Amino acid sequence: MTPKEREQVVPRVVIFAGKAAPGYAMAKRHIKLINSVAEVVNNDYDMDQYLRVVYIPNYNVSAAQVIIPAADINQQISTAGTEASGTSNMKFAIGGSLVIGTMDGANVEIAQCIGEENMFIFGYRVEEIDKAEADWKKGVIPVDARLKEVFSAIETGKFGAVESLVPIIHALFNHDKYLVIADFPKYVEAQKEVDRVWKDQKEWTRRSIISTSKTGMFSSDRTIQQYADEIWNIKPVRLPNADVRLY
Repeated sequence: MTPKEREQVVPRVVIFAGKAAPGYAMAKRHIKLINSVAEVVNNDYDMDQYLRVVYIPNYNVSAAQVIIPAADINQQISTAGTEASGTSNMKFAIGGSLVIGTMDGANVEIAQCIGEENMFIFGYRVEEIDKAEADWKKGVIPVDARLKEVFSAIETGKFGAVESLVPIIHALFNHDKYLVIADFPKYVEAQKEVDRVWKDQKEWTRRSIISTSKTGMFSSDRTIQQYADEIWNIKPVRLPNADVRLY
């Protein structure tokens, strides 16, 4: 990148958090790739002021309580029609963290609350998935040149452990069940839009406020009340001496 191009870069800290089941070999490969990329990026002096990559192991509620309030943006990128409903993105949205993601899971409900225009939505919609899968099998969908560079970096050992990481690429070409390759160009463009809006802090703050102010329906109070009314069919019971405080 030229010095002028670097001036346009929005600095980021990218946080990954998760864990793999003991027998989930592919998930372990992905975690290895994340940490290998982090090692390269975080030790590159030229990248120091532009990018940091962090992996937090054994993700749990305690970790989420620290990560979620600190996030300016969160990525919810499951393929449309594959995620029943997430809850982390609800928590992010209530906290004012903007969503970059697909129209899947709770992203659909969040969009209904705050407006899709206040999110960074990309990728195939659920009604487009079958055709996209058929097109991929026919070879109609090309591999983006930028993604080819990523694959090349992995295959040539840029991130080490070639024998552990290359199977990730093979899995994508054998059966890209989640349309990662097909959705990649749209994902990159969505990230460019994230950078553009971040530079306009007034607009970013406006969207963040809308996210917090219009996502009250995701609160646990509303959820429990609705379960009580519509599923459990139970009513509140006032305890004796409820007005007397013992502390």
